[in-house]
Formats: sequence, structure tokens, C-alpha cells
Amino acid sequence: MRQTVLDLEESRIREVANAGLGRSDVLAFWFGESDEVTPDVIRQAAIDSLQRGETFYSHNLGLPELRQAVADYMSGLHGHIGMDRIAITSGGVNALMLAFQSLVDAGDEVVAVTPVWPNLTAQPLVMGARLKCVSLKPINGQWVLDIDALKAAVTPATRVLVLNAPNNPTGWTLTRAEQQAILDHCRQTGTWILADEVYERLYYEADTVNGCAPSFLDLATPDDRLVVVHSFSKSFLMTGWRLGWLVMPPAMTQPVGKLIEFNTSCISVFTQRAGIAALQHTADITPRVVAHLQACRDTLVPLLQAVPGVRVAPAKGGMYAFFQLDGHPDTVATAKRLVTEAGLGLAPGEAFAPEAAGWLRWCFASKDLSRLSQGAERLRAWLNV
Repeated sequence: MRQTVLDLEESRIREVANAGLGRSDVLAFWFGESDEVTPDVIRQAAIDSLQRGETFYSHNLGLPELRQAVADYMSGLHGHIGMDRIAITSGGVNALMLAFQSLVDAGDEVVAVTPVWPNLTAQPLVMGARLKCVSLKPINGQWVLDIDALKAAVTPATRVLVLNAPNNPTGWTLTRAEQQAILDHCRQTGTWILADEVYERLYYEADTVNGCAPSFLDLATPDDRLVVVHSFSKSFLMTGWRLGWLVMPPAMTQPVGKLIEFNTSCISVFTQRAGIAALQHTADITPRVVAHLQACRDTLVPLLQAVPGVRVAPAKGGMYAFFQLDGHPDTVATAKRLVTEAGLGLAPGEAFAPEAAGWLRWCFASKDLSRLSQGAERLRAWLNV
């Protein structure tokens, strides 16, 4: 067994969740998914596919009709994106791993903006990369990026810059001006940008364009050193389906198809049929999901702000409230205590970066808003304030 693999940290989120296994009284907000099931029209498309007997291998890059549907969907958001830039993947995690396998050799330098979902920093380590982190900074509960610090960290020696915006866990989102500055700088240094934009439709600011957050795809040319990761998980309530896609320069697509062959071979056809149905019904599904998530955010955040010792700001994007809890620097221990003593399941900040110690992530994607109120009351009662 490679030492690199042995040295990987286990998920701190799973560590906390394991403390609540088998307890029906726990209000669980630790994982990044809604408790609402996938819409019926999507599930029915998969059922129909199975009934037709579509149980065989498909193309490495995905069904042509799904690739075209994704290209059309992305073009509607960000200007023309050809099918020759699209690869269908077994979820966003697989898309990220394929991107790192495509771009990173052992010993390469990778810069990541943190706090961030731990897969984005673990995967380059799996590839043997040298990881350098640039931290967002919290100001009154809102995390912000020091662009000058990021530019100083990204040099001609940097192979890949990893960015997740809207960000999990902080809700931080890049502005258009920041994206342009980063793109210009990476063009100068020859650095690839790997942009995890899976939360782009979960965006709540007034400057939304076409119903999504600013994207590097709005600024870059097809041949720029840019790879964008997407997933059906969040905007279409499809976390368990494991279906995502990559947008990349056309010259990368066929080589990535080879990598897919050596990773997963292909994605099940019935899952891809579900993806096609999701895209066909985007106008019915995604705006409703986003409106409900904004209602969830606007329900939970004021409740948390009213708790003494809590510092939190409304997330600009994503599906999380990331809050600081005074007097509780070890939030792994705190999260475990909340499970056992309060029946409240949250994710510890240390899962996302060392600098997030003392912070907790609350996934507010709850079908029932009253669960959020109950959870906030349990936190207040546990703190005895």
C-alpha cells in the first residue's frame, strides 16, 4: 500500500456522523445534500430506461444525446459550449479525480483556496502533488479572498490552481472582477485553473446572470487552461445518482475518454437517461430548488445570529451556514458532543481546513423548515443561553 494513501486523513464529517448511527432522534445536517427526494420525472426516466432493457455499456464519454443536452444547457448559461468539450462522469467526485489525473504528475505544485471540501485537497495528494493552500479570511462571519496573496502563491511553478466557488463550506463566491484577475494571472504563469462550480445555480445575490453565480466559462476562451467540474447532485436533487460532467478544452476530451475507460468504463445508461430528463425539466426543477434553499437560509441564519456566542453571515451561494462558535475551538469534539448530548448533527470546521477550527457547517437543505428551527433551539439549549 502506498504511504500517500495510508497517510490520507479520514473524513471528519463521517467521523462525527458515525457517532449518531442508529439514533432516530438526531436532527442530521452534516452531509451536503437535501432531504428531498429526486423529482418524479427524473426517477421515471430511469425506470423507463430499465424497462426498455438499457442495461449495457455506453460510450466512455457518455451518451451523445446527454453530452449534447449538457452542452446546450451550459451554452444557455455561459455562451456557446460545444459537445466536443463535454465528458459525462460518475459524479462530481469522479470528475475532479479525472481532472487531477489528466493534469497533475507526482511532484507538481497544486495551489488550493481553503477552507474547502476535503476531496479537493486530498485528490492532488493522491496523485503525489505538492499542495500549497491559500486561506480565505473571515470578516464578521463572511469569508473573503485576498487576491494579492493568491497571486503571490500562484507562480510559473504552479501546475494547477483549485477553486470552489460558490464554496463549500463557507458560501464564499468569486466576483467577476476577481475571476478576471485570476484568469489573467494564470495565463501569465501557464497555470491550469480547476474550477469546481457545482453550486453555481445555488446563488442568492442580486447580480445573478441567467440564474447562476459568476463562472470562469463566462470569461475564458475554449482553449484556455481551464477545466470546470459540474454535477447533477445539488441543483437537481440527485446526490445518490452519481452523475456529473466536465467542461474542458476540446483537445482534452478524447484523452479524458481514455481515462474514463480505465476508471469506471462508462456511466450506466439509465442514470444518463435520468440526467437527460433533469435537463429537459430544468425550468421546472432548479428555480424551485433554489427558491426553497434561499428560504431555508433565510430561516436558519437569523435564528443562529440570535444565539449568543455564534457568529455567522448569510451565505452568498451554496447550501450551508458556516458559523463560528465562541469557546469551542475543537469542533470535532464539539460536533460529537452535539450529537450525543443534543441530538444535533453538524459537520466540524476542521474537516475543511485547519484554519476553520472553531467553525461548524450546517447544511440547511431541509424540506421541512421547522427542522431548522428545532435544530437551532437544540443548539441554544445545549449552550444553555
